Amino acid sequence: MYRFAAAGTAALMMLMAGCTAGEQAAPRTGSVASPSAATAAPAATSAAGDEFPYRPQVLAEGLQLPWEMGFAADGRIFFTERPGKLRVIENGKVREAPLLELPSSGLGEGGLLGLALDPKFADNGTAYVYQTYRNGDAIKNRVLRLSIKQDAATVESTLIDDIPGSSTHNGGRMKFGPDGLLYITTGDAANRDLAQQKDSLAGKILRLTTDGSVPGDNPFPGSPVYSWGHRNPQGLAWHPDTGALYSSEHGQSAHDELNLISPGANYGWPLIQGSETDTRDGISLKAPLVHSGNDTWGPSGMVFLTQGPWKGQLLVAALAGQQLLRVIPEADGLTASVSSLYREEWGRLRNVTEGPDGTLYILVGNRDGRGAPENNDDKLIALYPTWE
Repeated sequence: MYRFAAAGTAALMMLMAGCTAGEQAAPRTGSVASPSAATAAPAATSAAGDEFPYRPQVLAEGLQLPWEMGFAADGRIFFTERPGKLRVIENGKVREAPLLELPSSGLGEGGLLGLALDPKFADNGTAYVYQTYRNGDAIKNRVLRLSIKQDAATVESTLIDDIPGSSTHNGGRMKFGPDGLLYITTGDAANRDLAQQKDSLAGKILRLTTDGSVPGDNPFPGSPVYSWGHRNPQGLAWHPDTGALYSSEHGQSAHDELNLISPGANYGWPLIQGSETDTRDGISLKAPLVHSGNDTWGPSGMVFLTQGPWKGQLLVAALAGQQLLRVIPEADGLTASVSSLYREEWGRLRNVTEGPDGTLYILVGNRDGRGAPENNDDKLIALYPTWE
């Protein structure tokens, strides 16, 4: 069974030096690129034929597997690096010393993954991170509550732990929803059967309050499970007008998915994939909004645009597909069109998010052993609006 709000953090050991197996070491500590030296890609044109209304510019380089970002009202930009570092960009520069270093599992896809700033961060300095850790011989995942000061961050408590982990399929995305609650994606921990077990935290989207308790209106009383039957969901985003929740998910072999999430719904893994349909206990399993068919996207972080001419459209960072996916939901909310931007321009895209001023930020992660890193990888790329 799972545990909530575990007390104490003394068991957190110092991060061991070195890269996870298969990862390639970064050439140096991350730094902000000089605008004159930074490589700017040409403006993209979508398959629909209209020009992408943003101008790309490399903002920082020499990073090591950046995974998630968070924006503070005072202009600071926080981001995680998978080997275990929480870092900050302030006054246009990546601070040399990390705010916090945490031990990672030392295996595969795990490490310091998701990051979410508390809705009251400006007042309380509280943030949450998703971390892969070892518990004896087992690999687990947990959500930690942090206190971030100007020069450092400390672990205050554990919000939830005992989330099954593995060298693959750890999920790890966290976002606060419009309801002020924390949503967390978890993978099936390379054990597909766990996705169909409602009493397991693996292969789920979870929903918690900021103190780690279960909201009273969760679909299963006393359980953090919000939806189930997932393989490895890595993206969360809410439509700015309808408030509908969408999630991205890695398929087994192709058949990557974008799902419209309903509370309590079963999304079918491993019983169905792609356009397949079936029932379990008399209830229909949810098919995806769209899927990649026989192609591979490797969809990860994603964001609905809230400003500009593409407001209401969804952008999804793609790892294996090495592209930015543009998704336009149809009026019925049940179908969507998908097109590609910047295919094979930067390599493996881990995340895309929107800053408060409408600037988009893309995290490039080519040093995970699956990409072809350049000397200045990994990168943070800013996409500045070209619209007024």
